Amino acid sequence: MGYLKLQIQNGSNAIEEGPAQCGARYLDKTTVACMINAEISAVLAVMRRNVRWGIHYMLDDDQWDHTLVQSLKELRKKIFTWPNQWHAIDPALYLQPFLDVIQSDETSAPITGVALSSVYKILTLDVIDQNTVKVGDAMHLVVDAVTSCRFEVTDPASEEVVLMKILQVLLACVKNKASAMLSNQHVCTIVNTCFLIVHQAGTKGELLQRIARSTMHELVRCIFSHLQDIDNKMCTLVNGSNSLKQEHGVLNNEHDFASRQLENGTSSSAYDTQLLSSTMGSNAGIVVEENTATDSSGKDNAQHELHLMTKPLGVPCMVEIFHFLCSLLNVVEHTGMGPRSNTIAFDEDVPLFALTLINSAIESGGPFIRLHPKLLNLIQDELFHNLMQFGLSMSPLVLSMVCSIVLNLYHHLRTELKIQLEAFFSCIILRVAQGRDGASYQQQEVAMEALVDFCRQSSFMVEMYANFDCDITCNNVFEDIVNLFSKNAFPLNSSLSFMHILALDALIAVVQGMAERIDNGSVSSEYPPMKPEEYTPLWMEKCDNFGDPNQWVPFVSRRKYFKRRLMIGADHFNRDPKKGLEFLQGTHLLPDKLDPQSVACFLRYTAGLDKNIIGDYLGNHDKFCVEVLYEFARTFDFQDMTLDTALRLFLETFRLPGESQKIQRVLEAFSERYYEQSPHILANKDAALVLSYSIILLNTDQHNAQVKNKMTVDDFIRNNRQINGGNDLPQEFLSELYYSICKNEISTLPQQGVGYPEMTPSRWIYLMHKSKKTAPFIVSDNRAHLDHDMFTILSGPTIAAISLVFDNAENEEIYQTCIDGFLAVAKISAHCHLENVLDDLVVSLCKFTTILDPSSAEESVLAFGDDMKARMATETVFTIANRYGDYIRTGWRNILDCILRLHKLGLLPAHMASDAANESELSAETGHGKYNANYLSATNLSSFTTPKRSSGLMSRFGLFLSLGTEETRSQPTEEELAAHQCTVQTIKRCHIDSIFTEIKFLHAESLLQLARAFINAAGQSHKQNRSPDDEDAAVFCLELLVAITLNNRDRIGLLWQDVYEHIRNIVQSTVMPGALVEKAIFGLLRICQRLLPYKENITDELLRSLQVILKLDAQVADAYYEQITREVSHLVKANASRIRSYSGWRTITSLLSITSRHREASEAGFDALLFIMSNGAHLLPANFVLCVDTARQFAESWVGLAKRSIEALDLMAGSVNCLVQWTSEAKEALEEKEGEISKLLQDIGEMWFRLVQGLRKVCLDQREEVRNRALLSLQKCLTESDGIHLPLVVWLQCFDLVMFPVLDDLLEIAKGHSQKYYHQNMEDSLILALNLLSKVFLRLLQDLSQSTTFCKLWLGVLDRMVKCMKVKIKGRTSSEKLQELVLELLKNNLFVMKSMGILVKSSSSEGDRLWELTWLQEVWDPVERFLFLGMKLHAKKDSLGGSVDSETDYAEEVIKLASFTSILWLEQVGLTKSHIGLSVICMRIVFAWVIYSKISSVSLENGHPKCNFCKVLKCVYLYILAD
Repeated sequence: MGYLKLQIQNGSNAIEEGPAQCGARYLDKTTVACMINAEISAVLAVMRRNVRWGIHYMLDDDQWDHTLVQSLKELRKKIFTWPNQWHAIDPALYLQPFLDVIQSDETSAPITGVALSSVYKILTLDVIDQNTVKVGDAMHLVVDAVTSCRFEVTDPASEEVVLMKILQVLLACVKNKASAMLSNQHVCTIVNTCFLIVHQAGTKGELLQRIARSTMHELVRCIFSHLQDIDNKMCTLVNGSNSLKQEHGVLNNEHDFASRQLENGTSSSAYDTQLLSSTMGSNAGIVVEENTATDSSGKDNAQHELHLMTKPLGVPCMVEIFHFLCSLLNVVEHTGMGPRSNTIAFDEDVPLFALTLINSAIESGGPFIRLHPKLLNLIQDELFHNLMQFGLSMSPLVLSMVCSIVLNLYHHLRTELKIQLEAFFSCIILRVAQGRDGASYQQQEVAMEALVDFCRQSSFMVEMYANFDCDITCNNVFEDIVNLFSKNAFPLNSSLSFMHILALDALIAVVQGMAERIDNGSVSSEYPPMKPEEYTPLWMEKCDNFGDPNQWVPFVSRRKYFKRRLMIGADHFNRDPKKGLEFLQGTHLLPDKLDPQSVACFLRYTAGLDKNIIGDYLGNHDKFCVEVLYEFARTFDFQDMTLDTALRLFLETFRLPGESQKIQRVLEAFSERYYEQSPHILANKDAALVLSYSIILLNTDQHNAQVKNKMTVDDFIRNNRQINGGNDLPQEFLSELYYSICKNEISTLPQQGVGYPEMTPSRWIYLMHKSKKTAPFIVSDNRAHLDHDMFTILSGPTIAAISLVFDNAENEEIYQTCIDGFLAVAKISAHCHLENVLDDLVVSLCKFTTILDPSSAEESVLAFGDDMKARMATETVFTIANRYGDYIRTGWRNILDCILRLHKLGLLPAHMASDAANESELSAETGHGKYNANYLSATNLSSFTTPKRSSGLMSRFGLFLSLGTEETRSQPTEEELAAHQCTVQTIKRCHIDSIFTEIKFLHAESLLQLARAFINAAGQSHKQNRSPDDEDAAVFCLELLVAITLNNRDRIGLLWQDVYEHIRNIVQSTVMPGALVEKAIFGLLRICQRLLPYKENITDELLRSLQVILKLDAQVADAYYEQITREVSHLVKANASRIRSYSGWRTITSLLSITSRHREASEAGFDALLFIMSNGAHLLPANFVLCVDTARQFAESWVGLAKRSIEALDLMAGSVNCLVQWTSEAKEALEEKEGEISKLLQDIGEMWFRLVQGLRKVCLDQREEVRNRALLSLQKCLTESDGIHLPLVVWLQCFDLVMFPVLDDLLEIAKGHSQKYYHQNMEDSLILALNLLSKVFLRLLQDLSQSTTFCKLWLGVLDRMVKCMKVKIKGRTSSEKLQELVLELLKNNLFVMKSMGILVKSSSSEGDRLWELTWLQEVWDPVERFLFLGMKLHAKKDSLGGSVDSETDYAEEVIKLASFTSILWLEQVGLTKSHIGLSVICMRIVFAWVIYSKISSVSLENGHPKCNFCKVLKCVYLYILAD
């Protein structure tokens, strides 16, 4: 291809070359000379064969040589003698002889053909290029000679050869390196010559026809390829109208060539003649029309343009050629046939050929066309208008070529063709694809194929949506295309056709384009439009920079929001105009106070309005409606429009009302607006009004079938006399109006709705006006700016269409296409966070994964392996779950349904649930995510007789081992093995286990929905009469649910409530042991064990959940409590330090308490309690009371040996040390916080009191060793509590509620009044209890004496001592041990009370009362009996010869008591201390007297203590005598 590189110096072409370049660029001089000499010889040889030329050679006389021969011979002499190189020689010197031969009338066709071949060879030798001397003149000579070729026709074959040679040479001229030197005029001549040969070839052979057409294509391609090399500055020189001389030159060339062809014996067909004449008429018409519009400077412009035609190849010739090609499409108009006329009468050859050439021109010129306004204007108006016409052609070939041209125009010039593209898609391609206007199936296929090609352009759908769907004044092209595809993708009668596949390909191309844009770099695709808070004139809104996505994306999103709201408002308006306007005011799309302009814009630009309603509203006599009418008229641009065109355009927007007054108002508004913009002919607006009325009447007259006598043109002219300000309008003007109305009716019933209107001439004119004012075309940068909104519209129909095609398809290629579409939809849904769309996709896919046949698991597996559709769908479902699980919501239920089916068939990976739960526990054999060695092996195929309910490794391994013991079964066939292998590979590719092993990364909402899906699936097992398979499925779901919970410990708060409720429902609804309740119980325990170390904030909630175990049915509890206790023990040992709350410990201790009564579980339970309480390791104020109570229950429990009860008591007793420690720590830590310390000390006191109360209960145990240990433990707690702050009131409660009741209950038991059987002796227990009572009493005597209830307390102590002396254990005699103990304790108590000054006679009423109550008769009588007992013991001592044993020692103690008591009494009755000094002697006298007098029983009178005094005196007296 040639390139332009010219340097102008002094008006001539200068040649720049270097010596070094000559040898490389040009052939050797002699070589070229030889070649040219050969061509000369060839021409001369052919001439010699001709009779006319041969006679000259026979005479052998040079003077007889013809000038043609002589010039050739002269050239032969010179070519070897030229001193210069060939590029420095004027090409005319060696070309002229050949060109003379070509132009000669005397040469025959063979001679002319050889000469043409010679010229062709010279042009291709690389001798002539743009650096050759005078190359421009030489090229012009060649073109002139070839296009004026003359020859004698001898036979048709030789004529065709010459014509082909002409085409060959002309093409070589254009392809030559010097082609840039051809003038614009000569290039046009070349094209016209070739075009005429193409038409002449219609009567010739097939070969000539094909060569001619091919040459024409190549010519156009080469010419327009120069467009990119033309300097942009030159473009400004060629922006005027067509050159008159250029047109006439082209047409004259056509005429001359046609004449020459006729002279040579050729003729063209009638059709060709008609075509050429129509073409010339068309061109001439254009020239005249343009010339009439020129001003006084038109001649100067024409001369300048004529001058440009003499310039080297440039834009002027391209404009002329392109205009010529477009004019070829107008042949239909001139022949009186439309594209939809009878296909036999309509010859599609010419327009198809012209369309092909136009397509070549656009392909070659490409985006550089936009740099040249003249070319661009031809495309925008004339070309596209013709394309709109031929787009409705009945010929599929023409339609296909039209679509190809539009595709190229979209690719190269879409920014300049916004309105044209909208019109093409809305009025042509979509109408045809829908089969409207009688379009054939072939046409629909072509239209669909074209749309698919458009959709495969990565940015096409984005740009359709941004430029048209988001433009209030444009159609929703994107939505219309999507609806067309989705509708055509649905197969009818379950059979797929090519149309269905095309529609499917288109939908998938769209979604895959969106998916690719996501990969190109994700941007925020959501620009939520802000609801307007106040009215803004949205019709006037503009974007500052349509090249910046940060500006145009929010702008178009906002416009789309307004457009949707306007559609809703239009629907309201169609039902009630008033309410519709109110709705728009409420959404701030109209101002609160309506103004005519805003309402007029709404009526003018809003799609979907009922045109009848608009007409009625505009014709209303209301003042506001009239103002709206005039504003409505001002929205039209009638500049440069004829009156009938403007009226057509005006009336297309609404239906003209039927009432005359309304028509009057409407036409008045129209006439005023038209006169404002087109005042050239009409004198005033009244003239426009009258003429408009006249046009309406003419339209009715001409196109109403009921009118018989039609108006003539003379009638129309006569009816419109003197309407133009009293003058007549030009008759030509009125005649033009008349014929326009007669030819094309003005429709007063415009099409309703938002469909695809027909493209009328008036509508096209309007579109041309609109294109000048419309917003720039938005070019997408191939990023996902608007994909969110687009996909929202596209997703539903796409999923439905792909699913239906997938369901009805039977071809693997279609399957894969559908799967690709599904994956693309899933990817976009996830990117745009359209969870509902992804759920719908999953639901649709899962319908194709039906793999379970209730009759046989083996058959199901094999059927699944044979069903490619099911396998592909299953793999796709799990691919989506793995890739985009974050955005799945309700779709998890369907995915889980597939998992359960696979589980039922035993097709799931081994250890799927456990792998997900604890990755650290994976064995090296299976590994994470790996498949078991026995998993679905071919050898196991025959084992699929029953569904497997376990996918664990051991269960499968056991199944594998059992195969050897089973009976030999039939071997599977090769087909079965292949199907089974397909199943294995499919499940492996699904990577189902990855869903759960990677679940920790799943988004929160998706995770929650997955958990609920498991709960829902497992919940089906709660139904009555459930099958074992349902139970197995519920267990499997529960296992996975627990695994999910454990893997998401950081988000346990999200899952916990649902998981716990599910487990609780299982536990509470189960009355018999089973796998499900077992998994529920231990799953719950496992969750607590795993999460407690990490989630201290929900520790209480986790532990509280364990209370559900306490509600287990008795049978279920008995079956699992041993293992439950072990788990609880493990939990406590691992997490005791983390449990801080009372509620948490209450749950733990409640579980441990139950184990005290369970034989198998008690050991583990007590071990846990021992861990907690030993040395106070984990005792806390929060769990102290609970642990003590639990230890008490273990102490009371008869399960196990008494040793465990004793250990439990030791734990209770040892716990008092913790109380002492806490008290000390509290005092040290809270010295400055008196209020807090008092509360804490009070709480510790209450804990201590609960401790001793618990021990009190164990003190009544039937087992002696346990009972006695409890009494000792109680004593320890009471006596070692010095460090504990215990107020007096607590001690008083301790006496009343602990010590006194213990002693009382023991006395009752000793008497045998208890219903329980106590097989051990109670004497020791009473002794321990008395000692406990006395020690505590004496220990606290000082504090107790200050109490107002001390007297009562002291009497209670005395009373219980008396009862112990009197008690007869189980009917036997009184216990001497008890009696002796009581005497000793009483002595000690009295002594201490005396020494502390408590038991003294005082002047206070309180002291006297204590004294009196102490020495009342009922109190003293036992003392008196003590004396007699002492006498007996003393006597026994003497009889034994003074030997000492326990009894005699005890007798001494009794004597001491009696002595002390007597002395105490004597002192209190008034004797002086000097008398009392002999008290011991006196008592010895009393005993001596009693013994020697052998008084074993003395009847003592009851009464005043003085009686006793007398008796004592007597004893004292006798004692003194004895002494």
